[in-house]
Amino acid sequence: MNTLCKPWEHEVSRRQFLGTAAGALACGALGGLASAHAGEAMRGKEKQVLFVWLDGGMSQLESWDPKPDTQFGGPFRAIPTSIPGVHISELMPRCAKQMHRLSVVRSLCTKDNSHSAGVARIQRGDPKNRGVVYPFFGSAVAKLMGPTQSKLPPYVWIKPGSGGFITEDAGFLGPKYGSLAFGDGKPPEDLLRHASLSHEEDEERNELREMLNRRYAKRHRPAFTEASSYVFDTARELMARADIFDTSKLPAREVERYGRTQIGQHMLVARNMLEAGVRFVKVNSYGWDTHGDHFNGHVSLVRKFDRAFAAIIEDLAASGLLEHTLVVAMSEFGRTPRINGHIGRDHWPEAWSVAMAGTGLKPGSLVGATNDKGTFVKDSGHDIGALFHTWFSALGINSEKVEYNNHGQPLPVAHDEMTPIKEILA
Repeated sequence: MNTLCKPWEHEVSRRQFLGTAAGALACGALGGLASAHAGEAMRGKEKQVLFVWLDGGMSQLESWDPKPDTQFGGPFRAIPTSIPGVHISELMPRCAKQMHRLSVVRSLCTKDNSHSAGVARIQRGDPKNRGVVYPFFGSAVAKLMGPTQSKLPPYVWIKPGSGGFITEDAGFLGPKYGSLAFGDGKPPEDLLRHASLSHEEDEERNELREMLNRRYAKRHRPAFTEASSYVFDTARELMARADIFDTSKLPAREVERYGRTQIGQHMLVARNMLEAGVRFVKVNSYGWDTHGDHFNGHVSLVRKFDRAFAAIIEDLAASGLLEHTLVVAMSEFGRTPRINGHIGRDHWPEAWSVAMAGTGLKPGSLVGATNDKGTFVKDSGHDIGALFHTWFSALGINSEKVEYNNHGQPLPVAHDEMTPIKEILA
């Protein structure tokens, strides 16, 4: 990206240009955002996804499935919500007021007790082991639904730390369907075109790049040349909308609603991206692995999440986008009912919760339950494959019939022995 902003490279060599393209692919030249009018025009026409990933394991007992005054319930009360008879943790007063818009499953029962296995398995949906690496949910949506009419990148990831073009998410789909990650929710450096470079000169340079890419692609694997071209094309779009990352110009009251926290500011950027027309936006929050001092840790973490999540649900509903946006908030597993010797809760995939909202779902629905102590689910519970079927169904994708084509090998998009959770679907 840096070299594209310097006027002295008008006469760049073919090797230099291809090297720059490869570097952009590796380092993450980032995707573009079209005008705000594009988002307005597509509103009500195309479905989108907001995927909030609480990395490390949010406690169901301190959020969606409290068990106060029980052996493992912890010190926090349960409070009433906007749905009569339904209670959640007192750490989530704002989400309690939005409960009539949410759809919660309290009966997840998954398999992996470690982060290394759980993060990948949950985000890939865990279809049967077929000797291939399946795509993350964001990459699956990018492949099956493509970009919106706004020409924005189909899969964007807002995360703390570094950004980049994350090809690993795409699995066997190929690098083109990886995520464009914005580190700390910020655009890349040197985003804007250099002042000494005219629009016409920039267009000429891009025509040369496209010609060289076509020549290069004839002798190299198409998956990587396509991804390289894609990075450049979407990066050009971003130059027109760098302002979408700037939350400092928003009214102070609006920023306060989301919270002056990392997840609050990242959720604001996510809202802007959804309004602009990004198909799939993932927001990461880290630090949820509270093996020690769990209750103090979750007081801070859950309250920050509560503020930001409730605010974006409220805003999406007010703008009408919630009718066409699937919202998911989850972790790789829950936390143990048992409290360990460090006043912490450990990993617990046997019984935990996920919160959802938006398109294709029944608002205000509550599915599944755990026993009185919160140790295990009642009945059989739901594994991640059922959630993938549910999400695809909510987006209008028939996951029991649609298949991937992996170089001639048909593969199911979700676990073919599981089905959608029909009780939560509209």
